[in-house]
Amino acid sequence: MLGTIRKEDIELLAAARHWDPFSVLGPHVIDLNRKKAVAIRAILPLAAHARVVTFEEGKKRRTEMERLHPEGVFEAVFPHIRERFPYRIEIIDYEGHRWQQDDPYAFGCVLSDFDLHLLQEGTHLDQYKRLGSHLARMGGIDGVSFAVWAPNAERVSVVGNFNHWDGRSHPMRIRGESGIWEIFLPGLAEGEIYKYEIRARETGELLMKSDPFAFRFEPPPRTGSIVCSIDGRPWGDEGWMAARAARNWLESPITVYEVHLGSWMRKTEEGDRYLTYLELADELIPYVLDLGYTHIELLPVSEHPFDGSWGYQTLGYFAPTARFGAPADFMAFVDRCHQAGIGVILDWVPAHFPKDAHGLARFDGTHLYEHADPRKGEHPDWGTLIFNYGRREVANFLLANALFWLEKYHIDGLRVDAVASMLYLDYSRNPGEWIPNEFGGRENLEAIAFLKRMNELVHEKHPGAVTIAEESTAWPMVSRPVYLGGLGFTFKWNMGWMHDMLGYISKEPIHRKFHSGTLTFSLLYAFHENFILPFSHDEVVHQKRSLLDKMPGDLWQRFANLRLLFAYMYAHPGKKLLFMGGEFGQWEEWNHDTSLSWHLLQWDSHRGIQSLVRDLNRLCRISPPLHEVDFRPEGFEWIDFRDVDNSIVSFLRRGKDPGEFLVCVFNFTPVVRREYRVGVPAPGLYREALNSDSEFYGGSNTGNVGGLPAEAVSWNDRPWSITLTLPPLGALFLRRSE
Repeated sequence: MLGTIRKEDIELLAAARHWDPFSVLGPHVIDLNRKKAVAIRAILPLAAHARVVTFEEGKKRRTEMERLHPEGVFEAVFPHIRERFPYRIEIIDYEGHRWQQDDPYAFGCVLSDFDLHLLQEGTHLDQYKRLGSHLARMGGIDGVSFAVWAPNAERVSVVGNFNHWDGRSHPMRIRGESGIWEIFLPGLAEGEIYKYEIRARETGELLMKSDPFAFRFEPPPRTGSIVCSIDGRPWGDEGWMAARAARNWLESPITVYEVHLGSWMRKTEEGDRYLTYLELADELIPYVLDLGYTHIELLPVSEHPFDGSWGYQTLGYFAPTARFGAPADFMAFVDRCHQAGIGVILDWVPAHFPKDAHGLARFDGTHLYEHADPRKGEHPDWGTLIFNYGRREVANFLLANALFWLEKYHIDGLRVDAVASMLYLDYSRNPGEWIPNEFGGRENLEAIAFLKRMNELVHEKHPGAVTIAEESTAWPMVSRPVYLGGLGFTFKWNMGWMHDMLGYISKEPIHRKFHSGTLTFSLLYAFHENFILPFSHDEVVHQKRSLLDKMPGDLWQRFANLRLLFAYMYAHPGKKLLFMGGEFGQWEEWNHDTSLSWHLLQWDSHRGIQSLVRDLNRLCRISPPLHEVDFRPEGFEWIDFRDVDNSIVSFLRRGKDPGEFLVCVFNFTPVVRREYRVGVPAPGLYREALNSDSEFYGGSNTGNVGGLPAEAVSWNDRPWSITLTLPPLGALFLRRSE
């Protein structure tokens, strides 16, 4: 024994290897000469001297602490004192600086036993309120509580500027078999930068980790977590949230503008810097409102270290990236979107995470969040790690994260990235590079269970919020309820339609008649899922060319083809999504490091594309046939898909009222078709609701001015018909009136 503490404990504290520092540090009742006394011990690596300051009968009393080890283990013994008493520790460093601080080891536990039970059970859906860093008040003292899951650590410490990043100073308390380490640090406040220093039990290596539950991070490339409160901000979107919960989104117009915040627009006159969240609210929201979109979808805003990942390699799952401002600023952005009547969808990435040393990889020296076997734990395409969905704590982490964005940031939907890579154990793997499930199949049963539970929780706890799957295979019932055997998503991206449509439209018109099946194939499965039709960011990068640059023909034909493509997209059953820049015909591929080519809007042809998108969004909003029955066969009816030689197709879109419909006709050749007869279901006057060849959009203004009366001439198996002039590479939407 040395003092009242074992030499072994002293050595472990000095070496920062004590697995239970609270058992020796702080105040402890001891037997001293057969009488009760109190020993106060501290680990103070920077102290030359240390004293315990007590308060007795209104007076301060300083008691010198004995140095038990050169590395700063101190102790003071108080005889005759049986109960715990208030005190502070006064520190004098080697330069003579003096200060006082409350002793972190004099405070009790941070988490309740019930919290620990739920965390171990994997059912703590509010775990972000307990784990991570939080402003707290304990024993009448303000400070910050910290808690982190690291079950295979020998020791975990909170480090930061407040302790010179020295892991010996603030080792944490382990809460039994839960694997949770916690501590309350009195005197700390919002804005402190910190990390966890973790010593691996098996290897003894030291790991410096960011907080998985941090609400804020330093701006990249720095990687520190920041103490931040995200509570207390007043919201002004009560009307939006109430209306959202009552709305049937399957029968509502949804047109989505997909945005990468870092490259939508930049301040070129200020070193090409990013717009902040607040500047984006000033610039992006009016733009989206003017174009008539119902939603903005943001490429991941959760904190990520590498700009080139576009946010899809997330490390700060609970923090909006600091590139554009503080968490409160992002809340303000969402709030202002809602007050303007615009929904906000986030891209969310539970499929994989990067290997950065400060992140989740080998978090406590073991494969904690990821699978240990690379055949299940490493993603061969992206060089990332795959979550172990079968571990209840990991699934709980992701479930809580999904709910977090909906709860704390009022997000209206989550688009789940790379769902196919989650569903299949052999995704992008050769034979022998994957492990079958317990039944010998290729399905990832743990990931399937996770996705189902996530969708159940989102729809249960946040009515009106939507979930969207980016799923590129024929997996059945992705957007059907879990209780019917589906995965439970609200919508699914129609990747097949996107690829087929771009493949068709990129062909020279003279060859399109040989590929008509590509154009019409999507209608064979259009109602198997609740589809969103996307032209996403993935289609305009990596030498795939921009949408406009994919179009064949001369300059006029390229613009006409793009207008035709957008018109067909809006007429086709399904909700709509377009990546930024496409709406005005950007020529260049998307580059995440530069702003969009806004200067193109000086040209009429580019403004014409933008005007068409604006009118298509407006028409989709006001026309029930274009949004009410997107996911049932009765909302769509072919008029004619057999005119292959002329590459012309026509169909009806119907609303819930069978008498309300639009006639949609598409000419995929650059030839004007005059006296072209189309069968219609009822008599009346058929007026153009939209003509993609209008001069307002940069077209030739070929069309049917004033509308056309239906004739009692049977055509296309219908008793009535109209004779149209079809514009070159043009689309007509015709509305019937009496």
